[in-house]
Amino acid sequence: MSRLKIGVLGIDHRHAYGMLGNMLDQDAECVGWWTHGTPETLAGFEKRFPDAPRLPSVEAVLDAQPDLVIISAIPSDRASLAIRAMEAGADVMSDKPGCTTMAQLDAIKTCVAATGRIWSVDFSERFEVPCVTRAAELVAEGAVGRVIQTVGLGPHRLNRATRPDWFFDPSRNGGILTDIASHQIDQFLFFTGATDAEITLASARAMHHDFQDFGEIALRAPEDQGGGHGYIRVDWFTPDALPTWGDGRLTILGTEGTIELRKYVDIGAGGSDTLTLVNGTRCEKIDASDAGLPYFARLAADIRDRTETAMPQAHAFKVMELALRAQAMADAGA
Repeated sequence: MSRLKIGVLGIDHRHAYGMLGNMLDQDAECVGWWTHGTPETLAGFEKRFPDAPRLPSVEAVLDAQPDLVIISAIPSDRASLAIRAMEAGADVMSDKPGCTTMAQLDAIKTCVAATGRIWSVDFSERFEVPCVTRAAELVAEGAVGRVIQTVGLGPHRLNRATRPDWFFDPSRNGGILTDIASHQIDQFLFFTGATDAEITLASARAMHHDFQDFGEIALRAPEDQGGGHGYIRVDWFTPDALPTWGDGRLTILGTEGTIELRKYVDIGAGGSDTLTLVNGTRCEKIDASDAGLPYFARLAADIRDRTETAMPQAHAFKVMELALRAQAMADAGA
């Protein structure tokens, strides 16, 4: 097979760095990228990908006939760009959130059905974190039995001075639950094995700043899908002394044990990508930094083989549906 050709539409979020970099590691090539204006991410993108050509328009990127289009534009613009890419014959990997309204999600579903293209969302807090890869392996091996709850914490540092205007506009960013909490919804569905969930709590508040800076969600899977529970907390309160942008954590409770992940920093011990496993025979801390990131190789294979090994299409749709429903519930109860 020839090398996969990658196009990029929008680099407004730094996630574009990891999305493109990880696909280039699959021996893909970037045939061109476009972004509006000069976002704060521009210098970093050009430094990381000096050989990738900047093209003057969306049409120019699509005319280069990419196999996959990566989208990390302003969140409210991602759905329309994804539809344009799919209608042009490309598969899509979108930054999260993949869309910001239910109407956008419905339009994406219609486009996927009509074109047969892949619409994948890079939930980077799972797909770009090696210790989550190792946790998935342990769960699949039965190390904690049946998963009955996940607790996902997604604190972020504000860095207000560097944030663009759209960051503070919920009509453009989708709100804190649509945006950040989509990560934790993805992990809840993945680790419990559920394909749907009831939202039993959804709250998004401005606790200290002049925008939604704190959010919570509680989820419950149907009884015929295991009845697993999930709790999510996301916020913009990472203290300045932390050596990274957020102390993201995930706890997986199973019938036979627990796994707790320290994704980005292990305070007191140093390093990142560590997890603890406790069950009937094991009580240990595991360095999972070498566990790999299989999503990107699997997506490359899916593009070639028209399979769904990286992430089922229905899963991407359901994660965004639940995030949008949670945000609407929170906004209605504000």
